[in-house]
Amino acid sequence: MSKDYKQITRDIAAYTGELRKLAPEAMQGFYALAKGASGDGALDKKTKELIALAIGVTQRCDGCIGFHAKALKELGATREEVAEVMAMSVYMGGGPALMYAADALRAYDQFAET
Repeated sequence: MSKDYKQITRDIAAYTGELRKLAPEAMQGFYALAKGASGDGALDKKTKELIALAIGVTQRCDGCIGFHAKALKELGATREEVAEVMAMSVYMGGGPALMYAADALRAYDQFAET
């Protein structure tokens, strides 16, 4: 069964919006952490998003894969860059990572479609 990462991210975004209403302080803290960790520094945003995608793959998180693949497309990452990071994910995570690495490339391709 093929996953639709555009739909996955839309669904999650709708419910994180609900969580923002129900638990605003916790969600503000999470988003502040995300902003602080992902901004340009010694590493640029694209490199950090590639790392985040790799972690999403090894943690088997469809939402993480979707959101970080989308961000990478918006930051100008190439399919080849994503594929190289996926190879590292498979190297570090074995067979289960390979299954999610294929999905991460699928997610990137879905967000590359206009």
